[in-house]
Amino acid sequence: MQPYFLPYIGYFHLLAAVDRFIVYDDVKYTRKGWINRNRILQDGRDRTISLPLKAGADHLLIRERELAADFDRGKLLRRIREAYRHAPNFGQTFPLVEEVVNHDERNLFRFLHHAIVRVCRHLGIATEIVVSSAVDCESGLAGADRVVALCRASAAHTYINAIGGTRLYSREWFAERGITLKFVESLSLEYPQFSAPFVASLSIIDVMMFNTNGATQTAINRGYRLIQPP
Repeated sequence: MQPYFLPYIGYFHLLAAVDRFIVYDDVKYTRKGWINRNRILQDGRDRTISLPLKAGADHLLIRERELAADFDRGKLLRRIREAYRHAPNFGQTFPLVEEVVNHDERNLFRFLHHAIVRVCRHLGIATEIVVSSAVDCESGLAGADRVVALCRASAAHTYINAIGGTRLYSREWFAERGITLKFVESLSLEYPQFSAPFVASLSIIDVMMFNTNGATQTAINRGYRLIQPP
């Protein structure tokens, strides 16, 4: 799975559903995706927040990208603070957000990896998180072939992917290679967001701001189901 900046709760459903979570550092950075941006609730609407990046060629890997030298961490934190300062769990959540954003790291992958690990620790997710380049497996593979190689290197017989992977992967193809394919389907989650209509699939920041740590953990551990493709 690619790393994302403070991703939505579905990312953490996947983390909770697996024994080992492999996060890619050695795949190409994709523009206009969610690697270095996300959405928060601001003035009753979803608004994008992002990590500015140093200019780089399109072929660069995620681990080869860097945060911009003029990244104003204080400005980003002030924006998040203003958006959520009246949220019921602001006092318990904002210090974590400060720690993540203020992490003294310019490398994009290491910054994101720290954020994911730190949020998991805060939420009691004990899943082993492994960096893809650290896994000793056949090189030069991509797509499903690489997934199978990573599974074999990890002695895994089941591969669990986010629900969007149903468009990419075939149960029969994986079964032929001795791997059971499953997907995480997030269940509906709704909670009060001030007095505005509910906006779904925002950053995990939003879930934590409006829910206690225990309620967020319950929403992660019980808020999904595993399905197998037909």
